[in-house]
Formats: sequence, structure tokens, C-alpha cells
Amino acid sequence: MMRELKGLFKLGRPLTSLTGGLAVLLGGYVAGTGAWMDIGLAMLATILISMAANAWNDYLDIDIDRINQPQRPLPSGMVSPRSAWMFSLVLTLASLLIAAFINPAAFAIALVSTILLYLYSWKFKSTVLFGNFTIASISAMSAVFGGVAAGNARPSLWLAAVIFTAIMGREILKTLADYEGDLHHRCRTIATAWGRRPARIIFFLLAAVTIVTMMLPYHFGGYRPIYALVVAVGVYPVLIYVLLRLTRYRTAPQLERLSQLMKYDFLVWFTAVLLGAQGATHL
Repeated sequence: MMRELKGLFKLGRPLTSLTGGLAVLLGGYVAGTGAWMDIGLAMLATILISMAANAWNDYLDIDIDRINQPQRPLPSGMVSPRSAWMFSLVLTLASLLIAAFINPAAFAIALVSTILLYLYSWKFKSTVLFGNFTIASISAMSAVFGGVAAGNARPSLWLAAVIFTAIMGREILKTLADYEGDLHHRCRTIATAWGRRPARIIFFLLAAVTIVTMMLPYHFGGYRPIYALVVAVGVYPVLIYVLLRLTRYRTAPQLERLSQLMKYDFLVWFTAVLLGAQGATHL
């Protein structure tokens, strides 16, 4: 029993899901309304639906993960498939219930995001770019979700733009990391359908757009100089390192580590927003 509970915890990947919750926090924070109760509910709803989506995705991808990620709870046998989908269902219902207590617009965003996440794992994932676009859009919507919960969504829109391009790039990087398993199971991703070189080029373009977009709030939105300093010293070097590493083909484990590095680098950007947004005029 304890082994399966531990497996379910790992299946939901709560630390990864926390990133979405932090995006909600940023959206609520830059709103400047101080509606922290509703922002907190939105964060909790986001984390729960993210964990539910992770479990559902692993449930559907158990055969692929036997090749790409054999240590995960389902292919390793820590969790049964039945427990995985029940876990996903319970968390989904809990997330929607929490969102319903915020406001109608927040519930609508939560419902649409939930539907898209399930469709992504079921159908959209094995499509060229559209699946990546879906995940990037949902991730970007997290910041807007925070703004809507707080009662002022406009300041969160540029956050959504940064998140969209960054997550879109990371999604493409993950298709490179999962290339062998996806090719074996004939999953159509940008890497398997168009080739790894075009996938890398698109990743480079998205990373460049992200780098430029990150500085918009400092130049046009009234963010304090500390924001630009943290981005320049803490965020940009990691992105540039990832770009340099990708100038040559890497093994799947190396690419996966670069993908994880981008995720942690995003947390540094979150810190930059928290430090620099205070008193900003916003875009």
C-alpha cells in the first residue's frame, strides 16, 4: 500500500506541477489587487489538475515509457494502471470544484484547460506541433488564470507571452529527447516527422524570441532594474548554455537533462518577476 501511495505521488510529479502554480501566483501578483485567497485557490486548482494530467499522460504512455522512462511508476510496476486513472479522475474533480469557488471566468478557464490536457494526452500529443502548441497555450493560460482569479488579467498577458514561447521551446526539446521511443512507436512529433535538425532550428528561434520577450517589461512595463539584472545574470546564461549544447546532437539522457535545466531556469525568471514587478506600470 505504501509503495503504491509513493508511486502515485511520483506519478503526479508535484514538484513539476508546482511550476504551473507559481505561474498562477505571478499572474495574481502582478494584478496588484491583493485577492490572495482566490489566488491561492487558483494555485491549488492548477497544481491538482497538472498532477491529474501527469498521471493520465503516463497511463496512456506506459508502453512508450518502457523505452524512454522505464523507471517511472507505471512501467516499473509501482502503480497499477487502474490506480493511475482513478487518481487522475479524483484530482480532476477536486480541481474543478475548487475553481468553481473563485468566479465563473476562472471556472471556465479551468474547465477548458482540463479538457485540452486530456485531449492532448489522448490525441494531440502524437501530432506535429499542435500538441506542443496545446501544452504551451495551457501553460501560458496559468498566468492569465491567476490574473482572472485576482480580478485583473491584463498585467498577466505579457507573462503569458514569455511562458508560451519558453514552454513551446522546451516541448520541442523534449521531442528530441524522446526521439527514439517516439520513432519506435510511430508517434508523429516534429522531431520524428520533420527530422531532428528542423526541430533544433525551431527550438533556437523560440529561445531567441523568449530572450527578447523577457526584457519587454523592463523596457516598456516599468519593471525595476533588479528584474533586468536577475534575468541577465541568472536566466540568460543558462539559456545560452542550452543553445550551445544543442549545436551538436546529444544523447537522450543529455537532452533530458537540458530540458530539466530549462525548467529550473524558469524558476529564476519567476524570482525576477517577483522582485521587479512591485510598483510597475505593467504592459
